[in-house]
Amino acid sequence: MMQRKRALGAAVSAVVMASAVLAGCGSGSGSADKNQQAAGNAAGGAPTKKGPIKLEMMLSTTSKLPEEDYIKKTFDQKFNTDIQLTVIPAVEEFNNRLNVRLASGDYPDIMVLSDRNQVQQYASKGLLLDLTPYKAKMQEISKFIGEDNVNAGMIGGKLFAISKKGGMPQSNYWIRKDWLDQLKLPVPTTTEELLAVAKAFTEQDPDGNGKKDTFGLTGSKLNTFLPLFGAFGVGLPTGQLDPVAKGSLYVKGGALVDSFHDAGMKEALTYVKKFLDAGVVDPDVFANTSNQHDKKAFQGKAGIIYTDFPRFTNEPQMKEWKDVNPKAEWIQLAPPKGQAQYAGAWDVSKPAFGMLAFPKVIEKDIDKLDKILEILNYTSTKEGSELVAFGEKGRHYNLEGNKFITTPLRAKEMFWPYQLTGRDEMQYLINVGYPEAEVKKSNETPRLKALNGYVILPDGYASTDAERYIEEELAKFIYGKRPIDEYDAFLKTLDTTFKYKVYLDSAAKQLGELGLVK
Repeated sequence: MMQRKRALGAAVSAVVMASAVLAGCGSGSGSADKNQQAAGNAAGGAPTKKGPIKLEMMLSTTSKLPEEDYIKKTFDQKFNTDIQLTVIPAVEEFNNRLNVRLASGDYPDIMVLSDRNQVQQYASKGLLLDLTPYKAKMQEISKFIGEDNVNAGMIGGKLFAISKKGGMPQSNYWIRKDWLDQLKLPVPTTTEELLAVAKAFTEQDPDGNGKKDTFGLTGSKLNTFLPLFGAFGVGLPTGQLDPVAKGSLYVKGGALVDSFHDAGMKEALTYVKKFLDAGVVDPDVFANTSNQHDKKAFQGKAGIIYTDFPRFTNEPQMKEWKDVNPKAEWIQLAPPKGQAQYAGAWDVSKPAFGMLAFPKVIEKDIDKLDKILEILNYTSTKEGSELVAFGEKGRHYNLEGNKFITTPLRAKEMFWPYQLTGRDEMQYLINVGYPEAEVKKSNETPRLKALNGYVILPDGYASTDAERYIEEELAKFIYGKRPIDEYDAFLKTLDTTFKYKVYLDSAAKQLGELGLVK
């Protein structure tokens, strides 16, 4: 992380120097439009009808452009625009190409940046438009994305980005209900009941094949144990792909707390160790990558897994595990009760699909800026947000009762990046076919409110090195390779050698400035 940050900082510095040299010869679409208009005026020609306003959005996504871009056609007609998308699959390539373009003065009109750290890097060099003076023109946007996401775009008291409306947490423990029935066990509701079931799944041949070839619990690295940490009031980020080793920041008892200094962490680690000591955990849990743990569950090797509900509820995934185990029945568990009851921590400020930022030079083209804000406000209304999320009724989907039935045209004509200010995630997931009960259960699961996404990593904190150290040492504690009475020594090394204290002090200051903590 630190290396990437330094590389980006160096690139941005190069951008600023090059921009100063090339300021008079920028090739951005805004400059071209103005030059063309000026040339016409100088020639003394009669005023001509304004043509479509060209707008370019640059983003990184592995999604492919649709065969027929229905939303572009609709927007171009509705708003008199010519929208162009520059889509780059790899994030690193996107960053490099964006830096090169900024250096040459060829500014995209809309940039979809990954997080506040990237926004801050560009804003600090004067490359981004301060949206603060335009807030009065952003009322629908602000109402739609909510206060948390408005705050996420604030840097140094100024609004430099529009953070898209957040997603929703999707992960919980899932359990083989048919195995519970086979062993005549109730659905576990407490940590002790969960441990007892995991032991039974490991030792009592729940699949009835006469072999001891199953284990109780699987997952990916520390994610596997998030609800167990949550049972002691400790929040680690919720979600399969989150780098949980970086910990979470949240408020408890009116004070800012981080996962590793949380008073419940020692007890949580000690309790997780009981699962490892009992031999009920997938022996490869810290080696599992991608969806390896899902496949083990699908294949009938494990009876409890920490994963997201789409893994067990969308048709392709369901077919994969039903083909192997037609009688398998997976159900979503509430987090087990202990001293507390959380499934982890959910970062309320984390942008689900990126943050929109605009080049500073666009303030010279008020027509273009107004057009962008007009479109963003529209995608924030009920009509606009439903259009970019679902398409046109009768063309891209039909309703059978409350069930959303897609048509073949939806895959050919729709492209999710037009959800410029995000979407109502729960409504979206239900409407595209996920079971309403499972979506709501996941959304209503108690989780600590994490604030990490508001924090810009400070200079001097090497996050990648710190996260690697954290993951290695926590694994040692739960596997018994390092005694828990050395936990304070672990914290001391983390705070000093890896400068985690620098990160925490900076986080407290930043969150205080945003009014999120006292």
